[in-house]
Amino acid sequence: MRKFQVTVNGKLYDVGVLEVGETAPAQIVVPAPAQAAPAPAPAPQAAAAPAPAQQTASAAPIDAKEVISAPMPGKILSIKVKVGQTVKSGDLILILEAMKMENEIFCGESGVVKEIRIKESDSVNPGDVLVAIG
Repeated sequence: MRKFQVTVNGKLYDVGVLEVGETAPAQIVVPAPAQAAPAPAPAPQAAAAPAPAQQTASAAPIDAKEVISAPMPGKILSIKVKVGQTVKSGDLILILEAMKMENEIFCGESGVVKEIRIKESDSVNPGDVLVAIG
């Protein structure tokens, strides 16, 4: 029988593993009194590239009454407005698929669509700017 120390959910356990063809009595696994080593720090990740723009290449701040951002990660299924189109509060702006569900994204203020920063089939993350209404 070979002995190993295994950490599970931050607790250190001493375990015995029976090799093939070897016979030994069953043993009860008891948490070891030793402390587990701290988890290694996660490696730094590269910053995500901004979503490609449909109507403008500008990633600069937007001068608009309302900026519609992605509420959750997902994929843009369809965009229901165009730049220059007049919209009213409560109008459907786009459909975002998240967790295999279609989520309708509505505008909160009336105005004119100034900018669309995504296109259909784009993947978005929470907080990504989707549409600006001025």
